[in-house]
Amino acid sequence: MTTPLLKTTICAFALATAVIGCARTPAVTSMAPPARVAAPVPAPAPAAEPAVASPSESREEVAAAVRPQPSAFAPDGNVQPIYFDFDRYEIRPGDARTLEADATWLKTNDTLILIEGQCDERGTVEYNVALGDRRAEATRNYLIAQGIAASRISTVSYGKERPVCTEHTEACWAANRRANLVVKPRG
Repeated sequence: MTTPLLKTTICAFALATAVIGCARTPAVTSMAPPARVAAPVPAPAPAAEPAVASPSESREEVAAAVRPQPSAFAPDGNVQPIYFDFDRYEIRPGDARTLEADATWLKTNDTLILIEGQCDERGTVEYNVALGDRRAEATRNYLIAQGIAASRISTVSYGKERPVCTEHTEACWAANRRANLVVKPRG
């Protein structure tokens, strides 16, 4: 290819990538302990001093995050969703009481928790995924403050992709602005 044609092709590819972006997938955050992998091998010592490895030395292992499968979690009537005001992720006083009751049940039941952050249909997909993530994280932080171990809680944002109501009314939109808690037994 000629240089101007090559430059044009590269610019067109970069522009197409910027406009199209990546495929949409729910963002999942997990606080589960990561899986262990081998640490990198240290650089050799300078030539003046030969490196001598002690047989008693062992390689340390580094952990990597394990993501939960959202499909493995299911609703449980003992934990209730909480709802949010339009374009907000602060937990309201009435919903704080709901989370306190959820935390009480979770303390006595050994389950893993997935918090699904969700939004109403208004706004862009990207904006709603980010807002759903902030709602899920606010809920997670509240449960941690209530004494639930962070390692038990994962979050996912579905944005506006999973509405419980599809009418175009304020009451319906309010039902979709939520953090839904689903659980699964440990193990």
